[in-house]
Parts: sequence; C-alpha cells; structure tokens
Amino acid sequence: MNVPRKIRIVHFINQFFAGVGGEEKADHPLTFREGPVGPGLLLEKILGGEGDVVGTIFCGDGLYAEDQAAVSADAMEHIRRLAPDLVLAGPAFNAGRYGLACASLCKTAKEENIPAVTSMHSENPGVAACRRSVHIIPAGETAAFMEEALEGMVRLGLKLARGESVGAASDEGYMPTGARYNEISEVPTAQRAVDMLLNKLEGKSFESELVVPKLDKIDPPAPIEDLKSAVIAVVSEGGMVPPGNPDRIPGSRASNWAKYSFKGKDKLPRGSFISIHGGFNTVFVNEEPDRMLAVDALRKLEGEGFISGLHDDFLSTCGNGGGFGNMQEIGRAWAKEIKSAGVTGVVLPST
Repeated sequence: MNVPRKIRIVHFINQFFAGVGGEEKADHPLTFREGPVGPGLLLEKILGGEGDVVGTIFCGDGLYAEDQAAVSADAMEHIRRLAPDLVLAGPAFNAGRYGLACASLCKTAKEENIPAVTSMHSENPGVAACRRSVHIIPAGETAAFMEEALEGMVRLGLKLARGESVGAASDEGYMPTGARYNEISEVPTAQRAVDMLLNKLEGKSFESELVVPKLDKIDPPAPIEDLKSAVIAVVSEGGMVPPGNPDRIPGSRASNWAKYSFKGKDKLPRGSFISIHGGFNTVFVNEEPDRMLAVDALRKLEGEGFISGLHDDFLSTCGNGGGFGNMQEIGRAWAKEIKSAGVTGVVLPST
C-alpha cells in the first residue's frame, strides 16, 4: 500500500507573530527556526498529517520594507536548503508592511517554481503588489480571523503542492487574479444578461459576472471663487507626526487624529515632523517633511499673494489600511475643526 508523502512546508511570519516583539522590533534580522513557530502550531494542526512545517522564517516588518531584495534573497537561501513543496506566508491581515513582505517572498518563491500562498485583508497594500501573480486567501482585518485564514491557505496550498488543477477564484476561495479563461456556456451572453436584469428588477437573487465595488458617491465641492482672499489649511493621511509620535497614531488601521502647528515656519526642516505610515518607504519624507506637507510651496504662494494665508495648524492621521467608517468619522471631525477655524479651503497632499 502506497502511503502519500507528506507535503513539506516553509512558513513565513513577522516578528510579532514569532513572539519577538512589536514595533520596537521592526528591524529584527531574518531568523530561521526548525519546525512551526507561533501560528505555525495551529497550521500543523489544520494540516492534520497531510503536511509538515519543516521550518519557519521570520523577520521585522521594517527590515523587509527597507530592503526587500536583500531580505528575500536571504530567505530564499533557507528555502532552497529545505527544498519545500510549498511556501505559506502570513496571514498578514491588514498589516501593511507585513502584507508587502508576504507578497514579495511569495513572488520570489514562485519565480523559482515553488508553489506559494499568502493571506491578507482585501485593503492590505500587499494585495495590489502581488494579486496577479500570487494566490491570496482573503482574511479579516485582525488575528481574530487566524484559523479560517490558515484553513484557506492549507486547502489551496495542498492542491498547488500536489500539482492538482486549481479552479476559479469563486470556487477555490482565493482573490481573483485577473486571469480570464474561456468557458462554453449553454446560455448565450445576451440571455444571461437579461435573466440577471429581470431577477434584479423582481428582487430575486442573482450573481453578477462582473464584481463592482460599491462606493459612496461624493459630489465635488464648489470651487473657491477668490483664492487671493482664501485661507488654506493642510490635512494629511500620510502619518505625519512630531518625532516620538506623542499622540500614538498607529501606522496602520488608525482611528484617531491630531492637530499640529508649523506656525512661523517657511519650510519644514529635517526632524520637525516624521511619517509613521506603515505602507510606504518613509525615508525621503523624513529627510524632507515638505515632500508630504508642502509648507514651503504654500508659503511661497502666500508670499506672492495667490492665497490670503496658510493656516498655522495641520490635521494628521494615517490612512494606511484605514477602514471606511473610521476615515469617514475623521473626515467629519476635520471638517468641523477647519470650519470653526475660519479656513476657506483645504489641501490634501498626495501620499
């Protein structure tokens, strides 16, 4: 009797789930441990004897974000040595840097023909970084959804490792990759479209063949009639805070905001403000805060008379992974704050 060979799995996690520490350990070096670590213990249980976690690789989110190529190369040395059938990364939930690290490692593994699966929340920036080339299992925003995310990763990962055919995203439970395949349907396109329309009009259930996200329709405000008499304020979702982040605005999934002043400054020198945003490389912004807040440019416009004045305070939060509800609440609070300060218009510099 032939006994199926167990699938060999390498698991990648970040420093938090490895039990090393939080943000203070974001620069933790790439580390290898034999067997499962942290959520890998649950992963082994879910595998139920069909596979083994032969090794765990982990490092700090910040380290991976600073030099993806070098850290990926180091990680791949361990992976090649272990010769796994499958690489699983995460779940990263809605942690932006963690998601980007999972995306990078999975893409690198696939380039060497090693099946790889990750899992993260749909709003994680890692999704955009790899969804066309890597299978991503949808996850909730937090680790409360750990078990179901790992179950999805195992279910799909085992199929990939065994070389079995993988069906459509809706059937297999992964995020659509954008790949389209021709299928023969007994019902012509026009008839399917009419059937869906009739079901919609009659209040019956139907499944669209094109998924369109539902977003609020926001009417643009009327333009400022006279800029020369306007007082302009700056708001930022780029995580701009004074050094030390006194209001503890998180680098991801923020629900709070703060007000800071650049009164008397014609430009923002290095060290006056920093970005704690967890979804992009903040090095250049920290070297020159005006890259994000544009105080130098706005002061110039003020001096040349194009605007009446620049409001001395700016409002700040971090939009990385922010939930729609939280961001709407912050937006309403900002509008109330700015209106009470007599501001005419607002500039939201690009992140």
